[in-house]
Amino acid sequence: MRNAQGTRSVGIALDSLDFEIVRRLSADPTLTNKALATLLDVAESTCAYRVRRLRESNVIRARRLELDHAQLGYSLNAVIMIVLTNHSRETVDRFMTSMVRAPNVLQVMNLTGRYDFMVTVAVADAEQLRTFVLDHVTVHPSVRGTETHIIFDMREGEWVPASA
Repeated sequence: MRNAQGTRSVGIALDSLDFEIVRRLSADPTLTNKALATLLDVAESTCAYRVRRLRESNVIRARRLELDHAQLGYSLNAVIMIVLTNHSRETVDRFMTSMVRAPNVLQVMNLTGRYDFMVTVAVADAEQLRTFVLDHVTVHPSVRGTETHIIFDMREGEWVPASA
């Protein structure tokens, strides 16, 4: 089985303590090991071992700095739906790599169904969105068509598995 990064996932057995660690860290990723151990009423060494095991097995991954793009001057978020002319591995990989490296890109997804890719971007305004589509998306010879949607509101889901 491969994870979102394309690497093989280990698939470790998780117990109720592991799921509680995941739940607590999902609610507050800034928790120190000491604070987490106190909340869970376990030894700090046990907590540190469990968190390290969860990280090494890719159950939880490294945190990234969360940015408020609007505060940085990029208040317009949009989703660009893209259809490719062919679906060879080389074409898909090349397009994915170019989108991940393009400016303003927040997320790139390769999909099944009507569209081949969904790219989420943060831009300053409609003109910058138009320029992005023209300069970074439709310039690819493998792109057959695009459909752009402006995002009015977006919220993260709160779901965290309670157990397996």
